[in-house]
Amino acid sequence: MNEAHPGVLVYHSNWCGYCARARRLLESKGVEARFRDVDMEPGARDEMLELTGRRTVPQIFVGSRHIGGCDELFELDQSGELDRILQEPA
Repeated sequence: MNEAHPGVLVYHSNWCGYCARARRLLESKGVEARFRDVDMEPGARDEMLELTGRRTVPQIFVGSRHIGGCDELFELDQSGELDRILQEPA
């Protein structure tokens, strides 16, 4: 991952198929995302809810920008916008 990359944070659960799909897409792009497990890390679910207003996983951030969930991530990828977002400086 580029040093100037804004960083990617994914709130997830290990049992979630959508989370696994999002992880695979990010990995295919060479993104080394940080993952916060909302089931295992105390306070992670509350933090996610406070930041996004959403209860479902995954919830994905690129830098401080909330991308949304798996569907939004794939929509951004299909439009080509995800690559641009991932190249923005931190």
